[in-house]
Amino acid sequence: MSDGAAASRPHREPADAPPGASGTTERSTPADALGDLDRRILAFESRSFADPGAKAEAVRAEFGISAARYYRILGGLIDSPAALRHDPMLVKRLQRMRDARAAARSRRTLSLGRSID
Repeated sequence: MSDGAAASRPHREPADAPPGASGTTERSTPADALGDLDRRILAFESRSFADPGAKAEAVRAEFGISAARYYRILGGLIDSPAALRHDPMLVKRLQRMRDARAAARSRRTLSLGRSID
């Protein structure tokens, strides 16, 4: 009889459960903590460089990754609540700079009278 009762209940995988439903914090821990690379990238961003070429060379030397990969990581990092808690002034400055670049791209697109898709 217990086999029939178990068979009539749908099996729910842990992945189907909403975050935090199990009462553990395992799922939220990685999003709440910065890894070593994340902290190093934030420290690197607090430095200044004479030109973008020098920064790209420094990225490759320091992290062993391309500038494109570095900026993809940085883009996700500055949207992270953990990064904001770690260095709020730096992260807010980086967000403002990103938003200003996006607004400038938008103005250029609008001034051309067409959208680039």
